[in-house]
Amino acid sequence: MPSATHVASKSIISARSVDDVRPLKVIGIGAGISGILAAIRLPRKLKNCQLVIYDKNEEVGGTWFENRYPGCACDIPAHCYQLSFESNPAWSSFYAKAPEILEYWKRVADKYGVRKYMKLSHKAMQARWDEGTSKWVVTLQNMNTGEVFEDSADALYTGIGALNEWKWPSISGLNNFKGKLLHSAQWDESYDYKGKNVAVIGAGSSGIQIVPTLQPDVKRLDHYVRGRTWIATTIAADEVKKRNDTASNFNFTKEEIDAWLQDPTLYLSYRKKLEAELQSGHIITMKGSEAQKEARAFFTQLMRDRLAKKPEVAEHMIPDFPPLCKRLTPGPGYLEALTKDNVDVVPTAIERITTTGIETTDGKHREVDAIVCATGFDTSFQNRFPIYGIGGVKMGDRWKSRVDTYLSMMVDGFPNFFMSLGPNSGVGAGNLLMLLERMAEYTAQVLHKVQTENILTIQPTHKATQNFTDFCDAYFEGTVFSEECSSWYKGGTGKNGRVVAIWPGSSLHAVKTLEKPRWEDFQYTYVDGNEFGWIGDGWSTLDRLDDADRTYYLDNQQMIHQPLEERTGMDGLVGDLARTALSEENGKNGE
Repeated sequence: MPSATHVASKSIISARSVDDVRPLKVIGIGAGISGILAAIRLPRKLKNCQLVIYDKNEEVGGTWFENRYPGCACDIPAHCYQLSFESNPAWSSFYAKAPEILEYWKRVADKYGVRKYMKLSHKAMQARWDEGTSKWVVTLQNMNTGEVFEDSADALYTGIGALNEWKWPSISGLNNFKGKLLHSAQWDESYDYKGKNVAVIGAGSSGIQIVPTLQPDVKRLDHYVRGRTWIATTIAADEVKKRNDTASNFNFTKEEIDAWLQDPTLYLSYRKKLEAELQSGHIITMKGSEAQKEARAFFTQLMRDRLAKKPEVAEHMIPDFPPLCKRLTPGPGYLEALTKDNVDVVPTAIERITTTGIETTDGKHREVDAIVCATGFDTSFQNRFPIYGIGGVKMGDRWKSRVDTYLSMMVDGFPNFFMSLGPNSGVGAGNLLMLLERMAEYTAQVLHKVQTENILTIQPTHKATQNFTDFCDAYFEGTVFSEECSSWYKGGTGKNGRVVAIWPGSSLHAVKTLEKPRWEDFQYTYVDGNEFGWIGDGWSTLDRLDDADRTYYLDNQQMIHQPLEERTGMDGLVGDLARTALSEENGKNGE
């Protein structure tokens, strides 16, 4: 078991007050949703904490800043894609487009004043644990000047996500194409595709949104689809049908928005209704469940109905694996677009790309003006900026044999290191943002313990890390995620690879699991080598301050003649005792 460097103890008495909060510096990587949440939670939970968050982009927002392809939107209701504590009653449409979602996160960042922690246009090159100083040393590059420099901190928090490192597809001749070459994750907004012949390669989440957006405006669209995929109804589709039975989205009326703005209770009721549906689909992920069987039959018929004009496309696209084995994509308007006269679905494998178009393995050549690669990201968790732990172990190298984490957030051998959206942190069904909130709060709880209990380093034990990883493997065997299919959930390890991208359970299970740390799963080193140093030197900080309030514990006093009902608003232990007494009294009275 590797352990972090610590100083040998000389005395059981540590030179600190029992309630001292030692200064900490935290470096965060990524100013997307995870970074914004960290910048909200950590400074509020941690006193005497210096926080700096680096991001390669020039603006906050992460994926919602980077992805600007035509049709980019969230495929769950906008009212479910927001923080639990920051509701926006004024979403313009049921499924919000990327620019409006980005604006929401910018407003959150501004409201909480977190930009002061952000250093944008700075790319992380590597991070290394220094065993001599027990600090993380991060190498960074200023994207504007090219300057490379180092920064160091007591703790490192990464929030770069699973879908961050986009890549071009490995197709022969790709760079020989003389027309316009585009990638969904690096879209050139200046390109005018109207009236052009366009090829779209890939039918993942981005391709499914790009095709119906381009279709009405292009002359011809060739859609290259090798794999099969389930196209589902949108989440809370009944809400859309109430407005228009043939529409795939709708705009809220001014009257609705005004009503919600004026009556938060009315809005909360609407939000909870949508959220309840989002959080009720976990049973479908269980292998052999009736819900899974019903979903498969429903989606099969749905796809056949929507592709009735081109039944041959349905035969090619409807999978032989169960729904949710790979990410379920609602794809509003996608199947309908495939039936249009100016769209050709090409199931044949691509042989090579020429200077003027695409040649498939059957010898056919299709000339196009532009090629859109909606081919996704590197999901292996191995090709990020390198992170080196104790003994110089590179995390990516360690994960080549088996990706392992503790609760998706920490790894033994990497002290004071935390991940948001690391391996096994996504959701197959449910609300991902609630997990991100919990991860930021969990990190804050751990660092609070470090600050206040004389701890130098904390890391999960090797046993706890392996236990969680073994739990993941055992859990997924009972789910459709382990079925044979090509899915980014498996981190690029093949159709039968390990599931390494999503949480082993429901999203509510994750929320409950991450409510508070299980301290016995960690190993520690201490600032002065004294494992009992948290108790300090017999003094509190109040004893040392001349103007301190040494009677603070009397601030919530109540009078003996007051009935308990009037005392239940008190905070802290006194309030808890009062509420307990009141509960017991009501019990005796049969209430």
